[in-house]
Amino acid sequence: MTKGLLAEFLIPLLAVAATTIALSASGADLAVAALLYVPGAGWPYGSDEPWSFLYRYGNIPAIALGAAGGVVFVLSFVVERLRRDRAAALFVVAFLALGPGLVVNTVFKDHWGRPRPADIVQFGGTDAYRPFWSPGTPGQGRSFPSGHAAVGFFIMAPFFVLRRRAPHWARKALAAGILYGGLMGLGRILQGGHYLTDVIWSGGLVYLAGLALYYLFRLDREGTALRPPVG
Repeated sequence: MTKGLLAEFLIPLLAVAATTIALSASGADLAVAALLYVPGAGWPYGSDEPWSFLYRYGNIPAIALGAAGGVVFVLSFVVERLRRDRAAALFVVAFLALGPGLVVNTVFKDHWGRPRPADIVQFGGTDAYRPFWSPGTPGQGRSFPSGHAAVGFFIMAPFFVLRRRAPHWARKALAAGILYGGLMGLGRILQGGHYLTDVIWSGGLVYLAGLALYYLFRLDREGTALRPPVG
């Protein structure tokens, strides 16, 4: 692995780690949750719109994007003009399965054991608070990282397939993914389902999964990225 490629992975990883360590050390996780928790009422702001809508239907754009990638991949075997988009289409499907699916929800969420804010004693629950760097008992607490935020951050997928041939549109896709993932994560924070650090790590893990697949699928090579939008 070249120094430049190593740095491309290490810089976002270190940035996420440093940010979340600073937030946790300052008590921001508990402080933010405390601002949103109402004794006797729980987490009332999370039932307002658009947070309730996002909780129930916010995964639809990610599913639609993944399904579109699957359709293009299948059609690329019978439609000649879609052949050059085959690798990028398969990347989108794999990114959805690996990032929000395997890495966030299976590897970490199912095994990290961090109790949700709504489950800890400070907010009416029975579990002890755990900082993000201190794993608990697998299956007893599914706060770290945020699954809903992860499917929101997945909307950045076009960033990777366009970053070489259409950097302008790629940056817009990255911004859209960060914004949507942030909104999904904010909704879950308001509902007592996650801490701020859960959301930040969700974004970092999704980005790194996409970056790994970007190089695995050789989307950095000429001729493997999707055609850029017109205009």
